[in-house]
Amino acid sequence: MKLFNFFRSGTSHRLRIALNLKGLATEYVAVDLRTEAHLQEAFKAIHPQGMVPALDTGEQVLIQSPAIIEWLEEKYPTPALLPQDAEARAHVRALAAIMGCDVHPVNNRRILEYLRHQFGANEDAINAWCARWITDGFDAYESLLAADPRRGAFSFGNTPTLADVYLIPQIESARRFKVDLSAWPLIVAVESACLQLEAFQKAAPSQQPDAG
Repeated sequence: MKLFNFFRSGTSHRLRIALNLKGLATEYVAVDLRTEAHLQEAFKAIHPQGMVPALDTGEQVLIQSPAIIEWLEEKYPTPALLPQDAEARAHVRALAAIMGCDVHPVNNRRILEYLRHQFGANEDAINAWCARWITDGFDAYESLLAADPRRGAFSFGNTPTLADVYLIPQIESARRFKVDLSAWPLIVAVESACLQLEAFQKAAPSQQPDAG
């Protein structure tokens, strides 16, 4: 399989984590967002939205990280990224959605570039914008962790789940935008547990061939 991605992309980061947790190797194909490579016709022929990631399975090209991760869970069910019972699965999906639906979309590159170029936002304004939405999401996530009697070392239980796959890239993003994480000790503890695992370590932006 070929993984078209960018080292610093949060959606690419979450997909790398999921692939690693499933024990799946891919050919890394860098799409450099800094040089607008994702907007070139060659890449748009692969992904019409001009966005990363995309996963070429050899039979088809899959797009949109939630859909790709769902495909991975169905195609390679072990180890599972979702718990067994329906209520727990809904809880884990909700945690993932806080990061994937409410935090990441308003802080991703195309939004920030629009703020810079159309509204003249400087880097202080960009950091303040990102911090606002990260804080809202992290406050809710921390509250849900605190209220969950089944919480273990990870966001749910004692093995990584879909929630952790979505959380870790947003912690990386929070640090990039100079957000102080001290207000969320449970989230920081989850990150510590995740980063002890090779699947998360190898997925980190700094470990990718196009980092720098």
